[in-house]
Amino acid sequence: MRQQNQQQRPYQPDIDKAIEVLNNGGVILYPTDTIWGLGCDATNEEAVKKIYDIKQRSESKSMLILVDSPDRLYRYAYVPSMAWELIKVTDRPLTIIYPEAKNIAKNLIAEDGTVGIRVVRDNFCRDLIRRLGRPIVSTSANVSGQPAPAFFDQISDEIKEQVDYIVNWRQNDHRRSRPSSIIKLSKKNEIVIIRK
Repeated sequence: MRQQNQQQRPYQPDIDKAIEVLNNGGVILYPTDTIWGLGCDATNEEAVKKIYDIKQRSESKSMLILVDSPDRLYRYAYVPSMAWELIKVTDRPLTIIYPEAKNIAKNLIAEDGTVGIRVVRDNFCRDLIRRLGRPIVSTSANVSGQPAPAFFDQISDEIKEQVDYIVNWRQNDHRRSRPSSIIKLSKKNEIVIIRK
């Protein structure tokens, strides 16, 4: 059975190693459902701080988190009813900024109490988050202010040298991914489009 799972999931060794690193408060460099990102356990404040340090980014600029299924959203924020419709109809990655963030590292919560969350459809990310049992931070693999790398080979050595594990899966993938749409949703279902 184990061998069959390895065939179905060629990235399993990467997941095993990434989980070990995430559980120990480390930072990984990994392919998301959009672009390559820096990630850590979104409930670990010290791990989140490491990512801010790597990106040389102020903690006032919050980062988004990834969850493996819509059912998990309630655990980390207030979910207005409109969110379910938006998630259902979107045909591309969608990040929704939700009110009343909770159960995550304090330094991920914006000053207005919100957090950006994306439900991933990518198998690697979904399996990684499910196995960890907690959401994962996702932010572009670049120093703040520099262009976000579209592919693995565009990520700077400066970034690579500061992470605890670099995922091997999809390093040679050069299919261009679009960044996610970003929508802010209020408790009253008011929508503000941040990025189309």
